[in-house]
Amino acid sequence: MTKKPELLIPASSLEVLKVAVVYGADAVYIGGEAFGLRAKAKNFSMEEMKEGIAFAHARGVSVYVTANILAHNEDLEGVRNYFEELRDIGPDALIIADPAVFMLAKEVCPEIPRHISTQANNTNYGTYRFWHSLGASRVVSARELSLAEIREIRAHIPDELEIETFIHGAMCISYSGRCLLSNYFTGRDANRGACTHPCRWNYAVVEETRPGEYFPVYENERGTFIFNSKDLCMIEHIPELVESGIDSFKIEGRMKTALYVATVARTYRKAIDDYTESPERYREHLPWYLDQIGNCTYRQFTTGFFFGKPSEETQIYENSTYVKEYTYLGIVGERNEAGRYRIEQRNKFSVGEEIEVMKPGGENLTVTVRHIADEEGNELASAPHPKQVLYIDLGCPLAMYDILRRKE
Repeated sequence: MTKKPELLIPASSLEVLKVAVVYGADAVYIGGEAFGLRAKAKNFSMEEMKEGIAFAHARGVSVYVTANILAHNEDLEGVRNYFEELRDIGPDALIIADPAVFMLAKEVCPEIPRHISTQANNTNYGTYRFWHSLGASRVVSARELSLAEIREIRAHIPDELEIETFIHGAMCISYSGRCLLSNYFTGRDANRGACTHPCRWNYAVVEETRPGEYFPVYENERGTFIFNSKDLCMIEHIPELVESGIDSFKIEGRMKTALYVATVARTYRKAIDDYTESPERYREHLPWYLDQIGNCTYRQFTTGFFFGKPSEETQIYENSTYVKEYTYLGIVGERNEAGRYRIEQRNKFSVGEEIEVMKPGGENLTVTVRHIADEEGNELASAPHPKQVLYIDLGCPLAMYDILRRKE
């Protein structure tokens, strides 16, 4: 039987972690309030980490914590203190890029496994063996590697050393994410968690002797997004990924919504399960995977570097505009005494409107909103204000963590 790889899903908050677990993650990676590369994400307090790890462990799911900044001198003492706190919480691994941070983790909490982040630019089997010799249990491959290179790495490293690889999500123009644009333009260092994403901005050329005259750099009909990449998507290539010897399939997206996380986790979960149990079933269900993966926000898809350097047909520097098929409305919570379900609303919807209920097992139900009430029980015709708590009746039984969405 083909070895089933781990499905590793991102989570920006405790709520999203729970969604990731329910929708099929084998493991979830999260960031604390410091020393990770997604400082603009909601991230987790220590108490939220404890609750999230307990929730995941009760369902057989692992939780990894990022500490993958490229540290400066003033960071090191804080990193030590952070690891002392994490030692008591007990995540399943730490994701680290910086050698000094790695050695601090090895000293302070040696019992927590250490994974090497893609930010460390892991492009050859000698690098993998180097980190293994220092005690790393897993290395995340550089995003610039082809499947052929990953297979060669697998053949030249110890069997117990795991390979983790990004297979879906946003790509970075810089080498494995080591970007200086943000720091140069805004003073916010992407390598210390504060990226402002200048690769997504619109650029023009100005000639030195003609100040104020801007000449567009034509890329396509929507603008000049010359640094901007398409999103990675390998849902059509699960067989090649599995057979390459990758141990963990990683999804990018620690800034994304619960709808995105649920959609991607559910789709890749089914694709991986189908292929490892029956390659014929995987091929049969491929149209469903493609349809579902397009239901969350994305920028257009590419296979990145997996099959060699991207050609003109698959080049990744294009349009910044997101493709958006569905709007995220909320997550179903507990049922009250009146038989209505609690949600924390994310976008506007109204009584009489047709929406969809997305379930972890793959089912999507089209329903009509029958009733909306606020926390005091007052009936509402619509729910215009995001983040308010509502109680709804959709005319069908719901379960906690069902996702509500509307097709655009």
